Amino acid sequence: MSEFLILVTNDDGIYAPGIKALKSALQEIGTVTVAAPLAEKSAVGHAITLSDPLRVQEVERDGAFFGYAVNGTPADCVKLGIRCLCEREPDLVVSGINLGPNTAVNIIYSGTVSAAAEVTIMGIPSIAVSIASFHKHEYKYAAEITVKTAKKVLENGLPAGTLLNINVPALPRKEIKGVRITRQGRGRYEEAYDKRVDPNQRVYYWLTGKKMILDSGTDVDDSAVMDNYVSITPVRYDLTDQKFLKELKQWNLRR
Repeated sequence: MSEFLILVTNDDGIYAPGIKALKSALQEIGTVTVAAPLAEKSAVGHAITLSDPLRVQEVERDGAFFGYAVNGTPADCVKLGIRCLCEREPDLVVSGINLGPNTAVNIIYSGTVSAAAEVTIMGIPSIAVSIASFHKHEYKYAAEITVKTAKKVLENGLPAGTLLNINVPALPRKEIKGVRITRQGRGRYEEAYDKRVDPNQRVYYWLTGKKMILDSGTDVDDSAVMDNYVSITPVRYDLTDQKFLKELKQWNLRR
């Protein structure tokens, strides 16, 4: 067994099939510790728990110890995992394998990507990986490309504050054309709320909508996945608008 220690998390919950496939694959290259939400925490973004206690329980799958379930968010899981549950600081953190694409604006909402982003704040390399479907569970190749990428990260490192965001078409390996290194697209959702009435005649609302692709090209994450390529995007969370910064300074807002 390698000396590498890898922490694995997700936002679909510790009982999701994707995290099981990911842990199994990564055991090829290191010792794997799992710290994941007890329940699904999709689209919680980068939330962390401040006002409630975090509780941890050991989880078995297939009759053997699998990992630690945390009653918190994905970001909580990696923070607690690194500080309390791992025997030492991990060499790498991998978040996934998520059901549903985390491309374009989804990156902002994603608990999967946010867990990886939290790790970059802590100075540890990280990878987020998703399958571009909510229904097709094609985990095998996603796990393979994640292991291949993880080996390169462990060998070469990543720039401080940068994570790798992988999105894999939900297809058998033979139908995937290859890998593209991409940028985050500008796609967003055209949203609406479906107004409904429950059996007790109380009104409630259900968020609906469709994805709008606002740019295209071989270097765009959404386009790559739609063209049956794996998309790998380097992501960092410096939200400063550098282009507008100079103009804003000319507004003379300082007293």
